[in-house]
Amino acid sequence: MSLTKKQKQEIVIDLKDKLQKQKLVAFVNYKGVTVKGLSSLRRDLKKEGIEFKVSKKTLIDLALKESGLKNISVKNCDGQIALAFGYNDEIAPARLLYKFSKTNKSLNLLGGILANNFIDKAEIINLANLPSRQELLGAVAGTMNAVIGGFVRVLSGNITGLLTVLSKIKK
Repeated sequence: MSLTKKQKQEIVIDLKDKLQKQKLVAFVNYKGVTVKGLSSLRRDLKKEGIEFKVSKKTLIDLALKESGLKNISVKNCDGQIALAFGYNDEIAPARLLYKFSKTNKSLNLLGGILANNFIDKAEIINLANLPSRQELLGAVAGTMNAVIGGFVRVLSGNITGLLTVLSKIKK
C-alpha cells in the first residue's frame, strides 16, 4: 500500500522531531529478521526507553536533511533500514542492538549519529562494548572510597605507631 503525500510529510516531520531530541541514533538493516524476532527486539528496546522506527530510505534522508544533517544519507545502504532512537542514554541502543545481532545474524548494524556526527559500524560496536553508566558510576565511587580508606589508614598508622612506642616505653 502506497502512502499519500500527506502521510509521507507527517512521517518526515515525526522523524525530524525524533532526530532533534536524540542522543544516539543507530541505523540497522533488519532484512531477514523474523516478525517474532523484531517484536522481541522492539520489546527489549522499549524497556530501555529506546524507540525503534522503520521507514523508507528517501523519507529518512529527507528528515536528515531537514534536521541539518545534510552530510548523512542512508540512500545507498543495503537492505531495509530501521532507526533506534536513544533519548536518555547514548550507549543503550548500541548495546542492545549489538547483543541482538549476535544471536540473530540477519540484523546488521550500519552506523549511527552521535552528537550530530556520523559514526560507522566499528564505532557503534565500540560503544556497545562500553560499560553502562551505572557500572561506570560504581567504579568511580569505589575508587573514591579506596582513596579515602587509604588516607584514613595512613592517619591511623601514625597514631598506632605512637601507641606502640609508648607501650614499649612503659614496659
